[in-house]
Amino acid sequence: MTAAQGGPSGAGQAESHEPHEPVVIRDKRRVNPFGTAGEAGTVPPPPPAGNEQDPDVSQEKASEEVRALNTQLEERTADLQRLKAEYDNYRRRADRDRQAGADQAAAKVLSGLLATLDDIDRAAEHGDLTGPFQTVAAGLLTTLTSVGLERYGQAGDPFDPQVHEALVHTFQPGLEGPTCVEIYRSGYRYAGRVLRPAQVVVAEPPAPEESADGSP
Repeated sequence: MTAAQGGPSGAGQAESHEPHEPVVIRDKRRVNPFGTAGEAGTVPPPPPAGNEQDPDVSQEKASEEVRALNTQLEERTADLQRLKAEYDNYRRRADRDRQAGADQAAAKVLSGLLATLDDIDRAAEHGDLTGPFQTVAAGLLTTLTSVGLERYGQAGDPFDPQVHEALVHTFQPGLEGPTCVEIYRSGYRYAGRVLRPAQVVVAEPPAPEESADGSP
C-alpha cells in the first residue's frame, strides 16, 4: 500500500502539518495612571506628606525667630542711642570750646582797651570830657557795653576779695561788715570773667570796747 492510498499513517502525518491558531489573552482591566493596576474607577490614596511638621513645633520655631529678631532690634536701638549720646556730648563740648575761644579772644582785646577807659574816666573827673572827644568816648563806651563788657565798683558795695583789690583798710562806725567806701579804679569783667579787679578802700565797723576786766 502506498501513501497515496490514504493509509492511517499517512493521514496522521498530514494532520501534523496543519497550522495552529495562536492563543490571545485579553485583559479588560484598566491601568491605574499612578502605575498600579486596579479596577475601573478606583482612585488611589494620596501619597503621605512626609514634609509636614507638627503645628506646635512650627509655632515654637516661629516664636524663637521672633525673639531673635527682637533681641537684634534692641541691640541696634541701644547702639543708636549710645552713638546719639556721644554725638550730643561731642557737639556740646565743641560748642563750649568754640565759645570759650571766642570769649578769650574778645577778653584779650577788651583788656587792651582798659587803659583808654581809665583815661576817659580821669578826663571826666577833671571836666575835660567835652566836645568831639566826649562824643567819641560815649560811642566807645556804648560799643564796649553792647559786646558784654561790664564795669563795676561803686562806693557802698560790700567788699568781695574775688572782685575787689583792697588798697587801704580802715574802720568806720555804722557799717554792718566790710564795705568799699572809696573806689580808686573801676573794675571790669566780661562773660563772667574778671578782666581787672576794682581797687578800693575797705572799711569795717570798729570792734566793741571792752571794760577793764575784759568783759564787753
